[in-house]
Amino acid sequence: MAELANVSVATVSYVLSGRDRPVAAETRQRVLEAARQLGYTPNQAARSLRKRRTQRVCLVLSSLGGVPSDERLATDLHEMADARGYSVVTLAVYSEARAKAAVDVLRGGVADGALINLVGDHLTRDLVTGLAGAGLPMVVLSNEDGLEGCDLVRTPETQACAEAVEHLLAQGRRRIAFLAHRHELHREEPAGRLLGYTTALDRHGVRERIITTGADDRVAAYQTAAELLRSPDRPDAIFAASDRAAISAIWAARDAGLSVPGDVAIVGAGNIGEGLISNPQLSTVGPLRHDYTDVARLLFDRLQAEEQPPAREIVRSWTFLRRGSS
Repeated sequence: MAELANVSVATVSYVLSGRDRPVAAETRQRVLEAARQLGYTPNQAARSLRKRRTQRVCLVLSSLGGVPSDERLATDLHEMADARGYSVVTLAVYSEARAKAAVDVLRGGVADGALINLVGDHLTRDLVTGLAGAGLPMVVLSNEDGLEGCDLVRTPETQACAEAVEHLLAQGRRRIAFLAHRHELHREEPAGRLLGYTTALDRHGVRERIITTGADDRVAAYQTAAELLRSPDRPDAIFAASDRAAISAIWAARDAGLSVPGDVAIVGAGNIGEGLISNPQLSTVGPLRHDYTDVARLLFDRLQAEEQPPAREIVRSWTFLRRGSS
């Protein structure tokens, strides 16, 4: 293979083992092309036995499918794993039973490290901290306090959401409904996007709260928004905890014969691409770009380090983007 690619045996080893060595992109491509021509497939089982590693990483999500940010996170992790000779195992944690099962699987050594998107309350802080204490290299996307022994990726959602609600209040909107994710309503105290909503109302002395579920899927959002907009004292604005729910709310308003934003202003959260082709374009809060390569790199840096680095933290900023729907 080295002869076919016109490189050294060491270079072939670096490329096919996934070791993070400086190999030029053109050289790497020649090696991979030679491997394809020769039908070479690395023996991962033998490699794992030699290294006592699985050459796998685990992606832990709160659900499977339907969440655009999760899909981009998975894509970026898979691409970086491929480049380093790793495969990806995905676990869905949508109940307490699934959370315990996921922890058991991770403790059992299914993967060398994990990238965890901590949404909802099923995978608790204690469970995550326990995994870190057991020595599993991890990167956790969470705004929770008290997580130790892992790299953290935080998003300041609350401030951006409060800014969005204050924008609605500045227009004279006073009956602002919030379409929440189910897990947001089960907390003892509001947090994240719901906290941004209540914080803005408190600042402006608005006492009325219209809080309901509906942000978890498109159908529920449409049905909830339609019901709200049929009521005699309908809201004059809707802030949805997801862009998918906000776009469904736009459809519900238009089907009810209401104008957006004239009769009802609508704001979402997430800044997904679909918001740019809704009619009108969706006002939203979220990241300016959807790129998780920096997050995936944290995990592989930790996996490939000779000594485990201290816990690191990065912040992915959220911004309020005003468009036609508000």
